Amino acid sequence: MATRALEKTKKALNFSSPVESLKTILFVYIVLTRAIKVERHLRARGFVTTVKDGWTWAMKQVLLLAIRLPSARKKVDSELGKAKLDLESKMVPRGPNVTRHLALPESGQPYDWILEEMAKMDAEAASHTDWKQGKISGAVYHGGDDLQKVIVAAFDRYTVSNPLHPDVFPAIRKMEAEIVAMCLRMYNNPNGAGATTSGGTESILMSVKTHRDWARATKGITEPEMIIPASAHAAFDKASAYFGIKLHSIPVHPTTRQVDLRRVARAINPNTIMLVGSAINFPDGCQDDIVGLGKLAKKHGIGLHVDCCLGSFIMPFLEEAGFPVEPFDFRVEGVTAISCDTHKYGFAPKGNSVIMYRDAELRRHQYYVNPTWMGGVYASPSVSGSRPGALIAGTWAAMQYMGHEGYLESCRSIVKATKDIATKIRTEIPELFILGNPPASVVAFGSRHPEVKVLEVGDAMSRRGWHLNALNDPAAVHIAVTRLSVPHVDEFIADLKDAVREAKLSPSGKGTMVALYGLGESSAIGPTMVGELATAFLDTLYKA
Repeated sequence: MATRALEKTKKALNFSSPVESLKTILFVYIVLTRAIKVERHLRARGFVTTVKDGWTWAMKQVLLLAIRLPSARKKVDSELGKAKLDLESKMVPRGPNVTRHLALPESGQPYDWILEEMAKMDAEAASHTDWKQGKISGAVYHGGDDLQKVIVAAFDRYTVSNPLHPDVFPAIRKMEAEIVAMCLRMYNNPNGAGATTSGGTESILMSVKTHRDWARATKGITEPEMIIPASAHAAFDKASAYFGIKLHSIPVHPTTRQVDLRRVARAINPNTIMLVGSAINFPDGCQDDIVGLGKLAKKHGIGLHVDCCLGSFIMPFLEEAGFPVEPFDFRVEGVTAISCDTHKYGFAPKGNSVIMYRDAELRRHQYYVNPTWMGGVYASPSVSGSRPGALIAGTWAAMQYMGHEGYLESCRSIVKATKDIATKIRTEIPELFILGNPPASVVAFGSRHPEVKVLEVGDAMSRRGWHLNALNDPAAVHIAVTRLSVPHVDEFIADLKDAVREAKLSPSGKGTMVALYGLGESSAIGPTMVGELATAFLDTLYKA
């Protein structure tokens, strides 16, 4: 019987039609490719994490279905409506004395009127943080009033300039090239290549796009993947969404706050185009093991982007300023790209950053060139076509004005203040702990006391005039020290002690940090609700 069955099977296969054979081959191909993708995902995420992610997804779908019920939907819409109105009340000035300019004036307004109206708008907001008091985390990187005058003079001279037309504005072309050259030298790659961008996010987007196109051209990769630390900047997530790149987010060590290199190695596969490390990261100001990441990148022939957007003009000066620092720049083998924000600790005007590459050949994959457009040959180095040459001039002027000694002294004072804050928290506030061992200008703290919620502490600091950043996973608060906040270290620590005491004895449970981040962790759909609020925030930005 078995022999007869086998003979029938052979006969069926031998006489199967070409269409049926193609169907079988296609089926096997689909099954194999899906199986490979599942295996790679499991290697990158791990079995336990994958199961947790699946469970969270399932719970999210159930809850989303539940809130579609009329009674639940009504309650959710009501709460979101209240939150949106609260946002508008805080951000959109109202009242009889508020003028809304919704249409062009019939005739142009004079110079004095424009200045007076700007001053009026500055005063219209119900409340806002006065950045000049130095009680704000990062955000405003002010190099001093004298430097501001220099930047404004550069703006005035090059107001109408556009680097898209180097034949019309040759000085802007020269200044942009020199900005890139100075940054490359700072990061120990004088023979490398780079470009200026509109900020850290665009620098990161350009690097990811460049590595994607490089991998497609040199390796034929059409389904690219990249591997980042969980602490990497959200701009990498944005790049993943924009450019269709699968993202593997790898956990960081709970103590060192560095990405887990073993899990990074496990996540690398033939579709991996690049790894990412931070020096320093935004959440807790710690530095990844760039040397270890470089070895992995070199071994597998893939890119390694080091995000120095926040470290910018601090990291390159740490060693000379007398502070310990681990290798992070182009001297590390395997590093192929570095982003550096000139508009942070370089004190350049907002809207300028630099993306650097190990060589010019890699940079070519950043460019967009269209030689057949009916409007003529079109080529641009980055996302934008026209760009404000005034910002380039202001950046060049700031770097010339500060010079090496100016940035060195700035690094010395800022990092000393940061380390003083960390030391005082460790030795004088037992309820708190420092995340990792931050080497530069950012210090983040969490709570080790069961009765002290750190986000309550953050809200209490807000009531004392401090504008700090709340963090997730773990809950924490950070301050990015700037030249403006250097003189206020003792005031910060005194207020922090009072805030801890207040959070312990009489927590309000009503502050912005507690409400927003508490919602995000409330259930599987918490992040979705926070996303709704974030979208409402963005909508409010454009409410005139």
